[in-house]
Amino acid sequence: MRIAHFSDLHVLDLAGVDATRLWTNKRATGMVNLRLNRGHKHKQHAVEAIVADVRAHNVDHVVITGDLSNLALETEFARVRSMIEALGMSPEHVSVVPGNHDLYTRGSLRTQRFFNAFRAYMTDEHGAAHEDHHGSGVFPFTRVRDGVAIVGVSSAVPRVPVVSAGHVGVAQMNALRSVLSEPSLRDLVPVVLMHHPVINPRGRWRTLSRGLAEAHVMRELLSQREGEVLFLHGHLHDRGHREWVGASGATVHHVGATSASLLHEHPDKSAGYNVYEVDGGRVTSVSARVFDARTGAFRAEAVSKKSAAFAD
Repeated sequence: MRIAHFSDLHVLDLAGVDATRLWTNKRATGMVNLRLNRGHKHKQHAVEAIVADVRAHNVDHVVITGDLSNLALETEFARVRSMIEALGMSPEHVSVVPGNHDLYTRGSLRTQRFFNAFRAYMTDEHGAAHEDHHGSGVFPFTRVRDGVAIVGVSSAVPRVPVVSAGHVGVAQMNALRSVLSEPSLRDLVPVVLMHHPVINPRGRWRTLSRGLAEAHVMRELLSQREGEVLFLHGHLHDRGHREWVGASGATVHHVGATSASLLHEHPDKSAGYNVYEVDGGRVTSVSARVFDARTGAFRAEAVSKKSAAFAD
């Protein structure tokens, strides 16, 4: 099973959007950030290049771990859907979960705007998913594909300005625990998708503002699984492979993708996507294809091994 993973597209599309929607809530701070910082570093042509490269490299499944949009607008979601459709893959072969930018406002949460826009890529085949488990949609969903169980978890909730912390909730964690211990899925490698990592950054303020409230509990939950686990996230805009040994002696792989649109000089942050191979109940390969903004080409790279003690 060959899986392509990208994240944090941060697609912006303001065509026809009423200005009152941009300057009367949290989006006001987002617009300021776009004009002063983010808009100069995140470029849509990098995402389009990734889509073309993924399509050319014959993967079995594509996963996208949140922040598909910038401001959780309908126009942005429509633009992203067209990009996903350009992969040339059916919804059965593409899985997505939301990020904090996709639940940017309370209105986007109340209407489940992200889930309604991308529900075809979040279908549940197991029965553990329920809309009462998380306000952002029907989670956690499970999709069985050729030796893996792709499990989508939502950590996306609207927050006050400058805060992007995640929240899973007890009900969703209990449902995830049920999926990971399900006998019928025992021989499959769980590929758990979530926007936030389950390893928090250093420092109390950074954890409170950017981390995951239930990081320790989620990490323990993954560690109890018998057999290897592949946990995939975004959020940090940093490409890194962290791992630890679970209770059964098997490895938990905790792998982040950088922002698909970020043009950056650091190789771990530069736009691109990760590629994983899973075979015989094991993760056999973790690699990346890194976008070169100067040439428009991709180069194959190893994914940097990083400490599992913290995530920055």
